[in-house]
Amino acid sequence: MSTRRNTQVSDDRTEEAQKRELRNRRNFSFRLNLFFFVTFFVFSTLIVRLAYLQFVEGASLKEKEHQIGTRDVSIPPIRGNIYDSTGKPIAYSTSTQSLYYTLEPGTKEAAGRELAERLVAVFNEHGDKSATPLTVDDVFEDMDFGGKVHLPFQQRRIKSGLTQEEIAYFSEHKSEFKGIDIVEESIRQYSSDQVAVQLVGYMKQLQGATSLDYYKDINKDQDDPTLKYLDSEDVGFDGIELMYQEELRGRNGLKTYPVNSESRIIGPMELTKPVKGNNLFLTINKNVQLATQNAITTHLEKIRTSTLKAERAPNAKTGYAVAMEVKTGKVVAMASMPDYDPNLWQGGISSKDYDAVKYFMGNGAIREVQAPYEDDKERLKHPSSLVNLGSTQKPLTILLGLNEHLISTNSTYSDHGYFQFGRKGYETKVRNSQSEANGLLTPSRAIAKSSNAFMAAMIGNALYLRDGSDGLDVWDSYMKQFGLGVTTGSGLPGESKGSVNYYEEEKRGSAQSALVYASFGQQGRYTALQLAQYATTLASHGTRLKPQFVDRIEDADGNLVQPYQKEVLNTISYPDEYWDTIEAGMSQVKVQGFAGFPYDFYRKTGTSEQDVGGGRVENAVFIAYAPAEDPVLAVAVVVPEGGFGGWGAAPIARQIFDAYDEAVGLTGTPRKSATSSDATDTQAGDAVAANAGVASENP
Repeated sequence: MSTRRNTQVSDDRTEEAQKRELRNRRNFSFRLNLFFFVTFFVFSTLIVRLAYLQFVEGASLKEKEHQIGTRDVSIPPIRGNIYDSTGKPIAYSTSTQSLYYTLEPGTKEAAGRELAERLVAVFNEHGDKSATPLTVDDVFEDMDFGGKVHLPFQQRRIKSGLTQEEIAYFSEHKSEFKGIDIVEESIRQYSSDQVAVQLVGYMKQLQGATSLDYYKDINKDQDDPTLKYLDSEDVGFDGIELMYQEELRGRNGLKTYPVNSESRIIGPMELTKPVKGNNLFLTINKNVQLATQNAITTHLEKIRTSTLKAERAPNAKTGYAVAMEVKTGKVVAMASMPDYDPNLWQGGISSKDYDAVKYFMGNGAIREVQAPYEDDKERLKHPSSLVNLGSTQKPLTILLGLNEHLISTNSTYSDHGYFQFGRKGYETKVRNSQSEANGLLTPSRAIAKSSNAFMAAMIGNALYLRDGSDGLDVWDSYMKQFGLGVTTGSGLPGESKGSVNYYEEEKRGSAQSALVYASFGQQGRYTALQLAQYATTLASHGTRLKPQFVDRIEDADGNLVQPYQKEVLNTISYPDEYWDTIEAGMSQVKVQGFAGFPYDFYRKTGTSEQDVGGGRVENAVFIAYAPAEDPVLAVAVVVPEGGFGGWGAAPIARQIFDAYDEAVGLTGTPRKSATSSDATDTQAGDAVAANAGVASENP
């Protein structure tokens, strides 16, 4: 009995062990399968990840490896050059070594002057003996302790073009000259002839140029080191230099050094040379431009000191002129005088130089520039570069009147010397110049005689009587079609659209007075460029072209990057007899300075009256285009406080036409310059025409 029980227990244990072993085998098999599955998954993930790294992120990882193992030092780009239309250099870059000073916080002016004395001593001993020596005052001025020109952190250039002896001395004695650094840089040089300086513009260091929106975020999201702007880099700040900054700049060079984990150089440097920017060939003709600048300067001097009452304009200190090709829109000359030497901006202009040129830095031919008077109260007594059109408005007034059927080409008006409008007992009289009564006038004769009364009665007042205050919108639409009250489309930085005043006059007076005064050119102040575009639109019989300043862009190897292409902004279609009517009048306008001119031409003088500082001044304005039978060139001249347009502005235009005729040719072939006998005949003819010129011109 006992034996049987023991045998049964033994069998139970054996069966249990077998079951346990079976369970263990099953668990082991499951764990083994799980192990292989996990291993397979891990290896699969690794393979996928490695493939992703290799094929997707390989390039970026390689770049990171390169960045960790190398250090880049940027080399500023080489800026492209600017040439005139014939290939004569106007702005170009040269490489040089310059001495800079950084004003450290807490530095006293006495310490700065002492440093200036020591620097001048080194310059005198080791510098170029043929160069104009710098004085202690010059150097101390350039240090700009007052922060008049530079921001506190900006470097101040003290001297450019260091000699090898100067470089060696300062390198050896660097510790003795606190705040001094020698910098290899590309210096922007400008033609010593000062060719269209306000149009070409000037440059500043990027650190000082961030006041312009263009540069505020210039490096945002820029990962390419060859395109990244450098803080010490000179950039365009005005004019063509700014407008074509991207084309002129080029690309940075790079010095790439291999480094170890401690950032120590462990191998030879690799050099990526900077890429030179593109070269600009302007539409400006250097000879015509210089003749224009000289014509303004010499004529301003003449009318300030003239003994002729009609010519004398003692306060004429500034003048602006634009010459624009009728068929292409190319601007061959743009002058804003007086001008200045843009080389003063190299490395930052001194406060002394800035004070001397600050009133001439702005381009008065495209924007409002204040009169050049130091005293604020005195300045307010004189007009800016934006002046009323005066009688140069009248051809457009006649076109409006004809097209709106307010008048016909044969309409007549008896001009008694004035036109009277307004409520009975409160009438306002619009007078001609010297209240001259011109008798019976047609539209053409009204232009020739420059009748304010005709324009006011037959067009300005007639438009009001027909349309009321809506007449102002009609007037405004015509002005804009001819480029008045809108920008010219040139793209030049800071270009003004002028100052439209007829809507303001409606608020101050009435819609009637606004249209009456606008009809003879007293309700809109515009730039010389706008007047040139307006004259070109008249000359082409209704094609308003974009004024352009760049003829073509070439790369550093002379390959064409961008050719010239004419741009039409809008066209105006009128019957031929309308154009014939205004040009018949423009051909009869009496004008000074054109005796002996070998071409028929169309012109209009203007004497725009303007109230400034409690007084009234007269500005000289003039537009013309020639030759009459096939217009090639249109010219606009503005001389604030220049008096009669026929005296104060027209003679300047004559010299511009002559310069263009000699350099390019008004008939397609350059013409020989006038002989001295021609000049004598011109002066004699001007003297004979003097009285007629004054009598015919009205404000």
